Amino acid sequence: MSSTLFRTKKVEQSILDTEEPEHALKKSLSALDLTVFGVGVIIGTGIFVLTGTVAKNNAGPAVALAFAAAGVACALAALCYAEFASTVPVAGSAYTFSYASLGELPAWIIGWDLVLEFALGTAVVAVGWSGYIQSLMDNAGWQMPAALGSREGSDVFGFDILAAALVLVLTVILVLGMKLSARITSLVVAIKVTVVLVVIIAGAFLIKAENYDPFIPKEKPVEAGSSLDSPLIQLMFGWAPSNFGVMGIFTAASVVFFAFIGFDVVATAAEETRNPQRDMPRGILGSLLICTTLYVLVSIVVTGMQHYSRLSVDAPLADAFKATGHPWYAGFISFGAAVGLTTVCMILLLGQTRVFFAMSRDGLLPRFFSRVHPRFKTPHRPTILLGVIIAILAGFTPLTELAALVNIGTLFAFVVVAIGVIILRRTRPDLPRSFRTPWVPVIPILSVCASLWLMINLPAETWVRFGIWMAAGFLVYFLYGRGHSRLARGEATEQQPTTGGGGTTTL
Repeated sequence: MSSTLFRTKKVEQSILDTEEPEHALKKSLSALDLTVFGVGVIIGTGIFVLTGTVAKNNAGPAVALAFAAAGVACALAALCYAEFASTVPVAGSAYTFSYASLGELPAWIIGWDLVLEFALGTAVVAVGWSGYIQSLMDNAGWQMPAALGSREGSDVFGFDILAAALVLVLTVILVLGMKLSARITSLVVAIKVTVVLVVIIAGAFLIKAENYDPFIPKEKPVEAGSSLDSPLIQLMFGWAPSNFGVMGIFTAASVVFFAFIGFDVVATAAEETRNPQRDMPRGILGSLLICTTLYVLVSIVVTGMQHYSRLSVDAPLADAFKATGHPWYAGFISFGAAVGLTTVCMILLLGQTRVFFAMSRDGLLPRFFSRVHPRFKTPHRPTILLGVIIAILAGFTPLTELAALVNIGTLFAFVVVAIGVIILRRTRPDLPRSFRTPWVPVIPILSVCASLWLMINLPAETWVRFGIWMAAGFLVYFLYGRGHSRLARGEATEQQPTTGGGGTTTL
């Protein structure tokens, strides 16, 4: 039984599957498109909210160092993703990489995990976007009816029509084609980055040197908690991280890390890239470098404009401009955040549909969903299905308590990809690799350690919910996926030998 659960799909077979006419995606993306996608999904509300919040509660002005540390942790995972995405340029990201290196069951687990991660991520971002739009409407004197407004903190039964409408509109755009999606994303990202740059440049003239004193505030110990709301590491070892001081920088890094989540979505578009061997590493690493630079600059500006102890938690950057006598920028920042969230939502939805499509093409989900549109060459069926489901989810559900599941899902994918790089280097040293992760296995091991560290700093309640979702995934796999897998049914026998360098492929 174990040989069937861990049968691997050869890289060559995965690439051959992308050439089947009815299941082939259109190759239309460039390195610039991929970089724009990465910047579009990474830069969200985090740059406008997390910078000040973490400075006030965890690190002070040293939050800039926390962003740099989190960027390094992300870079470790990004190097592993870059190697896999350029070597196995197939839709599905970590799912496809796992199928080639770890086996079918681990691939199913990570695919099931990514479906949850991207679905909840899309819904959470849509609800956040709705909140920004309603805030701008309130400023203009327009009021949404309570029954059609945000569900966050509301006791009134209703439907967040703005969040649902955003998801449905983006679903239509994704069905119409990747190039259209890339053009819209480029326009929105240009607006978003312009807003960020204006904030950085304008804020630089309002910096007061005394606000950086002390740059690293005196350490403040934190009492360990004992409930499910507490980080898992506290329940396991009774250890609580410190705020401020040198250790506070690393505490802050574990928080601001989640502002970087999203670069892995770029890897889901590998199959739709014209030259993935060259462009995937550029897109993944380039977008991460740009966003890290912007995050560090924003954190330096906001802590220089206003002393960290006086920063607000809800809208620190906007309120910092108000405190210095420039209230106009507050509305400008809200506009930038609202515009920027549209691309975050679209790219997360894009990532989910590609993972779903790849699992369907392999037979682990119904093959009905792996047929592309005859004209647009997009996976229209899973895009429409998932778009409607997520629109309903975003409309009816306040999702704040579920947002942490997005984080644990992403970190779990990081761990699997890093391990997969090590395994595939050993089992398939013959594979042509246009980009090679340096210092293997040191870099992948460091990536695993960094991701695990951040995972155990998540609330224990998140682990419980993640475990329930994974248990449901095991049930679906053994009831459907295992028996309908194309490897199990022998559909790839003629093109794939029963044993190979990629591992055991018992059919």
